Amino acid sequence: MPGLPIVTVPHPVTHLNKEEAERLGESALDEIIHVLSSSAGQLAEEYRKRDVSPRQIFQARPLFTAGKGEKEKVAVPDSLEAISNLFYARGWTDGLPIVPPTEERVARMLQHTDRDPEEVVALVPPRWGKATVKKIATNAVMAGCLPSYLPVILTATEAMSEESFNLFGVQATTNPAAPLMVVNGPIAKELEINSGYNVFGQGWRSNATMGRAIRLILTNIGGGTPGVGDRSTLGQPGKYSYCIAENEGQSPWDPLHVEKGFPKDSSTVTMVGAAGPHNIISSGSSRAEEVLSTIAGAMTAAGNNNLFMGTEAFLVLSPEHAGLMANAGFSKAEIRKFIFDRARVPAEKFSEGNMEIIRKWRPEAVIEEGGKTWVLVAEKPENICIVVAGGAGAHSLFTPIFISKIVMQVITHKDGTPARSIKDFKPRRIIGKGGKGQTKE
Repeated sequence: MPGLPIVTVPHPVTHLNKEEAERLGESALDEIIHVLSSSAGQLAEEYRKRDVSPRQIFQARPLFTAGKGEKEKVAVPDSLEAISNLFYARGWTDGLPIVPPTEERVARMLQHTDRDPEEVVALVPPRWGKATVKKIATNAVMAGCLPSYLPVILTATEAMSEESFNLFGVQATTNPAAPLMVVNGPIAKELEINSGYNVFGQGWRSNATMGRAIRLILTNIGGGTPGVGDRSTLGQPGKYSYCIAENEGQSPWDPLHVEKGFPKDSSTVTMVGAAGPHNIISSGSSRAEEVLSTIAGAMTAAGNNNLFMGTEAFLVLSPEHAGLMANAGFSKAEIRKFIFDRARVPAEKFSEGNMEIIRKWRPEAVIEEGGKTWVLVAEKPENICIVVAGGAGAHSLFTPIFISKIVMQVITHKDGTPARSIKDFKPRRIIGKGGKGQTKE
């Protein structure tokens, strides 16, 4: 929108002293007053001359701009290279080639849901774009998803739009947080979502493309474009794709969705506003208490999100570590209590300024005990979420959480009834002809 007067404050500001910050604020305030008190024509001319790089302009262009009742169409040569180049130039991709979202491909994707294509599933920040079923399906096509993946992606979009998840914060922060999708139940197995070896890595179409679909939804509908709506300082690989399933078959305890009160034959999607995964190795320990002590220590690394802003913690135990703990008689509740009691850091380890921030953001995490002040990784034991995933090996994993609550949602039909199988969403097949030339399904 050339000529649109937007007042910006240069970033970052954390390195400024008080006087420098005040000058910056006064400068912005002067410009705000100028914008509010000048004529529209004068402002349009003035701001049209402002220097904005071409890449920023392309990145800021929304993919979905058609009005009500209109179709958004892009004319481009019938070439994967030409289509990918066009979408990249307009900032509509994650940097990788995409599957062209033709009307035919989107229509096939939409056959795997009973929801209306124009139904608004969520408003996605920071642009607050309307994520309709059709727009979500379009991004799923671009990501390379199979049509059967759509019900999971719709559920994930709904879950991360819950207010407690704080998607606006996850999208627009300088932090490297990204929505991590965890799938439980029969549908995870039916769709072959990896829960074993290399669970956070490459090699599985379902994990890679469903996680990627979420990222494209955040970019194209929500406006989370790097440097524009997404202000992450460093980012992380999980911002490309971040999707796993729990290894329920090798877990000695109830899976996450059963633990949260859902029937075992239901399927759920859990969304976590997570930083990058941090590996925890403990191969020389034969006692469960030793492994748990190592895990608790790894969760207290200085500077991790949980110490500064996380109200909950997300821990992935490998089947080997989980089996060791279960054989020693540990339940999930007892593991949480063990970690809660030990995953804490003396306040003296933090600078005065950092402690001020921690007290402001996490007052319940600062406690007095044994004559000392401590900062807790999680405010209470039940805020430590545990899943079992991965293959054989003495490794577990911790993903620090941003200012975000973990949200779980069951995969359902349009009427809200839980889906028992992904086959419930398959399009009906034509099996013959009815009377008077009508098709019988």
